[in-house]
Amino acid sequence: MVNRRIFMRNGAMALFAAGLGGVPSFVARAADNKKIIPPYKKNKTMVCIFQRGAMDGLMAVSPYADPNLKILRPSLYMSPSANEGRMFDLDGKFGLHPGLAAFEPLYRQGRLAIVHGVGSPNNTRSHFDAQDYMEAGTPFNKGTSSGWLNRAVGLLGHEGTPFRAVSLTSALPRSFYGDNEALAINNLQDFAIQMRGNPMAANIASKSFEQLYDDTSSQLLNKTGKESFDAMKMLNSNDIKNYQPANGAVYPNSALGNSLKQIATLIKMNIGLEVAFAEVGGWDTHFNQGTANGSLARNLKDFSDSIAAFWKDMDAHQDDVTLMTMTEFGRTAHQNGTGGTDHGRASCLFVLGNDVAGGKVYNNIKSLAIQDLEDGRDLPVTTDFRSVFSAVADNHLKINDDKKLFPDWNGTSINIMKS
Repeated sequence: MVNRRIFMRNGAMALFAAGLGGVPSFVARAADNKKIIPPYKKNKTMVCIFQRGAMDGLMAVSPYADPNLKILRPSLYMSPSANEGRMFDLDGKFGLHPGLAAFEPLYRQGRLAIVHGVGSPNNTRSHFDAQDYMEAGTPFNKGTSSGWLNRAVGLLGHEGTPFRAVSLTSALPRSFYGDNEALAINNLQDFAIQMRGNPMAANIASKSFEQLYDDTSSQLLNKTGKESFDAMKMLNSNDIKNYQPANGAVYPNSALGNSLKQIATLIKMNIGLEVAFAEVGGWDTHFNQGTANGSLARNLKDFSDSIAAFWKDMDAHQDDVTLMTMTEFGRTAHQNGTGGTDHGRASCLFVLGNDVAGGKVYNNIKSLAIQDLEDGRDLPVTTDFRSVFSAVADNHLKINDDKKLFPDWNGTSINIMKS
């Protein structure tokens, strides 16, 4: 007879040990409390992408019609009227960088919204501090122990599967710190086949999960733990390896492309994914930034191509998925002496989904005249990031407690989602 403790240790370790270093406590607690819900349920999923390094929002979505921009950026200025590598004119005021070409049809369809002049009220220009504040959701409190996505999970109002909150990263991001459990999975296929080479798992590898359940007399495991392990069993390495995106979607062979492909895989497995996280670096463009070509253009293309492929792949799941991007701050309005831009204040972000009031650049930007810039050098923050994050979470995940989601914030959500 296999008692509960040994079963949980052997069975769960076989699935989790290689990537997580042991049995996640929430698996045991969920079984103990008899709160694991059936995993084969369609969920609403919010996908968040962090652009680490501070994306230049003034080039990604350029206020090209402001005459001050060409003065501030004589060699970086772009406009829709250029013959080669021209921007996409969005509304007569803002232009979309040609590297973001994959976003243009989504914007025209009204599925993609852009929020400009967004950022943190804390004026730090430290990457580490700004990312920490944004992920914690408390821009003036370094002592916040939890991340805003972790709190969002806790406010969902129901119990979930062990795959309710997943980050496709090698380590758990600050956004997921807190009391509500979340997983960091760097590679789904490795996660699914980690019994291979695991001495403890080798002892049970010849047995099916059904046999293991039959071996135990624990009513709890037979009735409630089985649902949890059934969800884990769906991470079949062959299914993941042979995954075929829908509609001929082709993901870039990049870190972000691979992360979004794996998120799509989890969503289609219907194992309870409700909050997903991915990240992409390389946005710190201090020198040789380029215009239609260059380091920023390459990053923007990978970024938009990855997201567009994900959206195409979602197909029948599109009504249940909303994707939102974020970056810690923007770049200076002035270009520097090395053809780049330095740490600034406001940037822009993108929100994609069928429940998004898209086809619009939401902004409260006055102008790029020196007197309207923060400290005479930066695009000022005119939209608090929390007003966007709360709008998406409240509408898509039906979270209705912004005081708990963002402590010490008394603002209001931006009207960016369909009612």
